[in-house]
Amino acid sequence: MPKDPFGREIDYLRISVIDRCNLRCVYCMPLRGLSFIPGPELLTCAEIVAVVKAAASVGFRKVRLTGGEPTLRADLLDIISGISSVQGIRDIGMTTNALLLPGMARELVAAGLSRINIHIDSLDPERLKRVMRFSHLDDMLAGIHAAEAAGLSPIKINAVVVRDYNDQDVVELAKLTLERSWHVRFIELMPLGGGPCAQLSLSQFVPSAESRRRIESALGPLVELPSSHASDESRNFRLEHGKGVLGFISPVSEPYCGDCNRMRLTADGKFHLCLLHDDEIDVKSALRNGGGVEKIRELLLKAVASKPTGHDLDKGVSTEVRSMFQIGG
Repeated sequence: MPKDPFGREIDYLRISVIDRCNLRCVYCMPLRGLSFIPGPELLTCAEIVAVVKAAASVGFRKVRLTGGEPTLRADLLDIISGISSVQGIRDIGMTTNALLLPGMARELVAAGLSRINIHIDSLDPERLKRVMRFSHLDDMLAGIHAAEAAGLSPIKINAVVVRDYNDQDVVELAKLTLERSWHVRFIELMPLGGGPCAQLSLSQFVPSAESRRRIESALGPLVELPSSHASDESRNFRLEHGKGVLGFISPVSEPYCGDCNRMRLTADGKFHLCLLHDDEIDVKSALRNGGGVEKIRELLLKAVASKPTGHDLDKGVSTEVRSMFQIGG
């Protein structure tokens, strides 16, 4: 298993398969002025699988597919099936808005998907539309239930908390864990890309401690759960008598960079060394110039050796080149 210069074991590859999305969340994608990667410039299924083979050969064991919205990728089932055939990969997850899951959840599981994270920022239909523009609550809930019926477990629900948009909704979301064994996780805003979404992230930021106080005030004390893995980005709790788990992901107020185990691959074929830095290493050029698994392995190890120690948000430094939908989270 490769280690970076700070002794962190890097064994988790997050792969953005597409930068397009069928929503326009206020903190992620503006309504206008967008440009997307042309189809021929996206990594192909075979190229993605080649990168995963290289990663597995040096000790990577976990893969997560992201977007944009990964279910918009026409060959998603082929990608999952190809990855699941790679020796050494033990876990394939995906992050989605769930809109298309009712028609494909069972096929995703059959292809080899292990787990799923579903992004939903509110259970109030009007506030949901305000923060996750173009969203439909009933369709997203149907997607969650389809994923559960298909055997994807545990269901993890992610909510990005935005002041004056959905910060008051954390209580209703937290209540889901009283009767369900779901994991509901609240994520702090991150200023990515330098544009209007990044500016909103700075002005409407809500620290996890505030969300936690709001939940405890309404629902009672939270009992902290032991961490199952040092690199778990979520600090986890349970409500008394609750069946599920409440998590708080706090990259700004409580950075967890010291335990990071992730490498990111962008949809256009770059190893993105840190979510909150712009440093990248080109993989696609090597692939399309005849480089095989050995060359990708070399570039991956170079990327691991070049990972920064952490972000510099406290110094006002964030990404300028890519927005969230171009990295995959």
